[in-house]
Amino acid sequence: MQHPLQSATPVSGDGRRVAPGWDDDGVDEGGESSFKPLSPDEAAQWRQRHPALSVWHVVGWQALVWGLSVALTAALVVLWWPHKGVWVSSLAYGGAAALLPAALMAWGMTSSAWARWLRAARPGQARASLAGWLWWEGVKVLLTLALLWMAPRWIPDLSWPALVVGLVVVLKSYWLAWVARPAAPHRSASSETLK
Repeated sequence: MQHPLQSATPVSGDGRRVAPGWDDDGVDEGGESSFKPLSPDEAAQWRQRHPALSVWHVVGWQALVWGLSVALTAALVVLWWPHKGVWVSSLAYGGAAALLPAALMAWGMTSSAWARWLRAARPGQARASLAGWLWWEGVKVLLTLALLWMAPRWIPDLSWPALVVGLVVVLKSYWLAWVARPAAPHRSASSETLK
C-alpha cells in the first residue's frame, strides 16, 4: 500500500520525486538554463553598485547607540529617579561589555599586524579569512564573558536589568549600520548594465 503523501509528491520526467515548486535541473520551461554566470566586467559593476559594509561602520553605529542610550538613561535618572544613579553606570558597563570586544575584533580583523600580513601573504584565501574570523570571534566572546563576570566587582550595587539592557541595545544595533550604510558612488546612465 502506498503512503498518502507519496502520491501527492510530484515526479520529474525521469521518474525522480521532486519537491513541489522546486526545479532540480536549473532549467526553465523553454529548455534554457535559468542561471547565467556574470562576466568579470558584470561582476565588477555589481560590486561597484553594492559596496561592502565596513566593520568599523558597524562599530561606529554601536558606539553611537551606546552613547545615546547612556545619555537618555542619565537624563531620565536625573529627572525622575535621582536615587537610581547605578542604572546609568550599569547600562554603560553593559554596553561597553559588548562594544569593547566588538571593537577589538574589528581591529584584529582589519588593522592588526597579523591581518595585514595575512592580506599580503594570502590575498583572497577564504580558509585563512575564516580562521582569523573564528579566532577573533572567540576572543570577543571570552572578553565579553570576562567583562560580565567582573561587573559586580567593579560596579557596587550593580543593576543587572540595566546591564542587560545596555548589552542587548548595543548587540542589536548592528542593523542600523546596514540600514544607514553609505550609498554606492554616483554612476552615469551609460554605466547601468546587468540586464
